[in-house]
Amino acid sequence: MRIDSAKSNQVKQVAALQKKARYRRELGEFVVEGIKMVREAPRERLLSVYAADSFLEQGGEGKLGGIPFTAVSDQAFKAMADTQTPQGVLAVVKAMEWRREDFSAGGRALLLFLENIQDPGNLGTIFRAGEGAGVTGILMSRDTADVYNPKVIRSTMGSVYRIPFAVCDDLSEVLGKCHKVGIASYAAHLGGEKNYDQEDYRKPSAFLIGNEAAGLSEKLSSAANFLIKIPMEGQVESLNAAVAASVLMYEAARQRRQLKE
Repeated sequence: MRIDSAKSNQVKQVAALQKKARYRRELGEFVVEGIKMVREAPRERLLSVYAADSFLEQGGEGKLGGIPFTAVSDQAFKAMADTQTPQGVLAVVKAMEWRREDFSAGGRALLLFLENIQDPGNLGTIFRAGEGAGVTGILMSRDTADVYNPKVIRSTMGSVYRIPFAVCDDLSEVLGKCHKVGIASYAAHLGGEKNYDQEDYRKPSAFLIGNEAAGLSEKLSSAANFLIKIPMEGQVESLNAAVAASVLMYEAARQRRQLKE
């Protein structure tokens, strides 16, 4: 089977998944583009794969490593893709599912609470850096950017498949449950009493990161065990949300490596 027309129902459905968060939620599906994202997707969650004629003409079938696909004309593929210069292969993937115990990492939890992060690039970068730093789970407020937004997906570079995540109606309530099981929380805040590198993150820990412009809400920051700050030189008042999250996550990773040595 192949698809030649850009007006095909399958093409229209993929294009709608790319553009509409509501449609993604209704179907429980999202789209990934590029050979890396397609090959790293859990096989059991791959619903359909589409390969453009030009991709196949350049040996693309071999790169897919036996993954079944539908051939698509270049014109039809362009109508499906979100990127300006498509790589020639994309897939529809079933939305990820995680259990509560996936977040705890056997008592070694390192969590991120993200409140109203708006920039898709920031969110995707946090996922990617989080995997590198050993984060065991990401909890997001309902107003955070859609994790299945194509720009977020691209920025994760595959980490979206491997880091447990959940969207929460009330982050403060979830934080309270974390406190009850011994997870200490640290809010990145301009009013922090200590610098971020003066705390101990070797125990189960959670970092709270707020909106790019407004920071954390009073409700969530006041629910944290500790307020911490990243000291600044010059006239800079704060860091990009993804950069701030990375600084905190990698300090925790550094301390935890020392614990193993």
